[in-house]
Amino acid sequence: MAVNDTISDMLTRIRNANLARHQTTTIPATRMTRNIAQVLKAEGFIEDFKVEGEGIKQQLVVGLKYRGKQRQPIITALKRVSKPGLRVYANRQELPRVLGGIGIAIISTSSGIMTDREARKQGIGGEVLCYVW
Repeated sequence: MAVNDTISDMLTRIRNANLARHQTTTIPATRMTRNIAQVLKAEGFIEDFKVEGEGIKQQLVVGLKYRGKQRQPIITALKRVSKPGLRVYANRQELPRVLGGIGIAIISTSSGIMTDREARKQGIGGEVLCYVW
């Protein structure tokens, strides 16, 4: 099935797998989803990810993280900000802070996909893709 918004699809799959307490989830692999998974791994929100399959059938297998005996998910919420119908851009002064710095905003900049902290440090803005906390 063709998906128009791969980022929303990725966030929904991670959200659903978290609620069901799954260990892993599979996501159609694109360059954008790989970069977002890389940022989530670097920030400690997911365990790991790997690419399986070949060509157009590539899948991203994302390992989810939990804490404690009750297996509370590390990712509390994921929120898509910029959508295909309404793009949201922020310059370096307007970059959002998610929950006062506890969460992250994933930003698509001219230097690649990065967190709001990294974009602020480099002094660049871009498209606000999503919030994760």
